[in-house]
Amino acid sequence: MRKRLVFWGKNEKGEKVLLGLMLRDEENVIEVSIFPAAEISEEFAEQFHQNWRKGEDVLFPENHLRHEIPLRVSETILPEGYKVDREDILKRAQTEWHFIVLSGKLYRAYQDELEDLKDQVSKLTKFDSAVWEDLKGFWSKVQEQAREKNLFREHAGAIKETTNELFGELKALRKKVDREFHAASQEHVKSFKEAFANIDNKINEGLSLNPIFQELKDLQNKFRDTKFTGSHRNQIWKELDGLFKKVKAKKYGDQGPDNDPSSRLTKRLEGLHGAISRMERSIERDNKEIAFQTKRVDQADGSLESQLRGAKIGMIEQRLESKQEKLKDMLQTRTRLEKQMQKLERQKQAAKEKEKINEAKEELKAKIADEIKEAEQEREGSESIRHAVEAIQEASEPVIEGVEEGLEDVVDTVKAVATVLESRFSGFLSDVADAIKSMTEEE
Repeated sequence: MRKRLVFWGKNEKGEKVLLGLMLRDEENVIEVSIFPAAEISEEFAEQFHQNWRKGEDVLFPENHLRHEIPLRVSETILPEGYKVDREDILKRAQTEWHFIVLSGKLYRAYQDELEDLKDQVSKLTKFDSAVWEDLKGFWSKVQEQAREKNLFREHAGAIKETTNELFGELKALRKKVDREFHAASQEHVKSFKEAFANIDNKINEGLSLNPIFQELKDLQNKFRDTKFTGSHRNQIWKELDGLFKKVKAKKYGDQGPDNDPSSRLTKRLEGLHGAISRMERSIERDNKEIAFQTKRVDQADGSLESQLRGAKIGMIEQRLESKQEKLKDMLQTRTRLEKQMQKLERQKQAAKEKEKINEAKEELKAKIADEIKEAEQEREGSESIRHAVEAIQEASEPVIEGVEEGLEDVVDTVKAVATVLESRFSGFLSDVADAIKSMTEEE
């Protein structure tokens, strides 16, 4: 886009004039030079069109007028009373120059921000992740504006050159920190491995598991507070997790708590509830940010700022849509897990009921067996007692077989058995009494 334009036009008296318009974008001002056609040579007019318009210096004649007019989109950029032959070109230039002014302001604002970052980097004695993130955020903004062509290529290139220099300085500082951090992490790995080897020996020697488990928990807390490289952290975590599993296997065997489906489901639900809460909070933050940016768009003074805000809203909305899909999947998973948990609870309850029935059945069997044993002791040598006991056994068998019908049937069955025993033994006792009486009379 040119910052200088030349037009033939007329003044308020209708006299032909040559006008030269030059944009001073940093000041948001248009400098207008006016030359009466009757007082300039064809040579000057040619030089003005060909050379001055392209940015070269041309010696102006003394008899010319000069005006400074603020650049506004809605008002003319010509002095009062003047017109040009090509109004269409003038209006297009006015719009383009307004964009140049806005783009220049954006460039200078980025330059100021870059100077602040440059000052921060120059004062660093060691790598600072916060400054690194600030620089990344700044360059991301610049790239976005360059892609949307809100920044001119030469402006974006100048910013990129300085930004790359700052990234280079920060990378050099980070390499030094990385070397020191890796060395410290390696020392932590050595310390943890020694502790792991000691615990493993205690497990293999069969020492008490509760103190060992507590040691592992202490190491786990220490692990969380210790800084490792990514590979070292994964390595130590695998060994720590392996020792936990080894202790649990020793303590619980194959029926440990981790093998309980209900326990596993509970842990999954707890983790899922936490993830859902975090996702809901994140969605709420995005919605607030969209509302904030929308409000700022409505309050924006210039179209450039509105465009920038609109682009940001679009990015947040895309991110929000992805989060809402993930939340939907999480909620569906939670519903499915809750149904599984309810099913397991019903199965547990049924198992408990069955266990009660089995216990009642065993108690009844034991009671009947005791009564039969007592009867056997009393009927030794008596044929009639033996027949009575056999009758009792026959009566008790169907009762036992019916125990599994449920706890309520058990009570009825016990009453039935008592009735049978009473009827059978009352006859038996009567026979015994008659026999004893007969023996007494014979004596």
